[in-house]
Amino acid sequence: MSIPVLTFFNNKGGVGKTSLVYHLAWMFSEMGKRIVAIDLDPQANLTSAFLPEEELEMLWDIDSKSPGADTIYQCIRPLTEVGDILDPQTKRINSRLHLVPGDLGLARFENFLSQEWPNSLGSNSLYRSFKVLTSFWQVAQLAARKHSAELILADVGPHLGAINRSALIGSDHVVIPLAADLYSLQGLRNLGPTLREWQADWKKRLSNWPEPHFELPLGNMTPVGYVIQQHVERLTRPTKAYNKWAERIPATYRKSVLDVADVGGTLATDPHCLARLKNYRSLVPMAQEVRKPIFHLTAADGAIGGHASAVSAARKDFGELAKKILTQIGFSV
Repeated sequence: MSIPVLTFFNNKGGVGKTSLVYHLAWMFSEMGKRIVAIDLDPQANLTSAFLPEEELEMLWDIDSKSPGADTIYQCIRPLTEVGDILDPQTKRINSRLHLVPGDLGLARFENFLSQEWPNSLGSNSLYRSFKVLTSFWQVAQLAARKHSAELILADVGPHLGAINRSALIGSDHVVIPLAADLYSLQGLRNLGPTLREWQADWKKRLSNWPEPHFELPLGNMTPVGYVIQQHVERLTRPTKAYNKWAERIPATYRKSVLDVADVGGTLATDPHCLARLKNYRSLVPMAQEVRKPIFHLTAADGAIGGHASAVSAARKDFGELAKKILTQIGFSV
């Protein structure tokens, strides 16, 4: 039985997606869940959030050592020749959290994915096509089984290309991070139809290989909900610009992502809104400097006075969001 994959996806960049994955991975693990995070963004921002620069240099410097399986690209690179997927060597973040590191070289794999997508509907041997198309999922499952993980979190880049298509066909659940602005709304309008198209296209391919030689993902891509991030409050009330765009999100989400009619209501009453996370201002660079989630900051890191109360608020916000997501995807909390 496969381990469920929860992917955080928006084709609009700059919405705090990677930061959300990073903080939820930590929070889920602190709640007792065994987690594998996998970085499927060719920019590898999630990996750089978890690992110091010296370690990144060793991971990516293939000229100084024999290529192993230390990153996602190193695991799947043999598929570009005549080899098979390598067993991933994950990075231990804590006792319940492991990372499959990203790799800037992953962008080179885009062409192979694009070539095999039409081939998977052909009548010749389908083994290679399906192995390539599901390689991200295969690596994630190997890593999760190695560490007895209960859930896989996947971070992907902000685009609608072949890499993300393969990441999404290996996803059971999808959370959509948003900012309250025009660009996020437009991205949402593109994202919903694309997910449905990818899901339908994957179902056709599954039916084209009725007796596969290895386990394949079902490509459910079930929307869990959305998270609105980085709003700024004044006197505890959202600013006008934030409120203007935020209130348009529920109807756009229902129409574009869920493909259902608008039933009215507001953002405050929308069951699909998982959270509205505040802009934590100076806590973010402080946390990046010491390579910690913001709710781990202490006085020794500079979190004193108002910062200390903001750290407590962040722990509460991410804790509530983590519980809500786990409940939505069928986990006990």
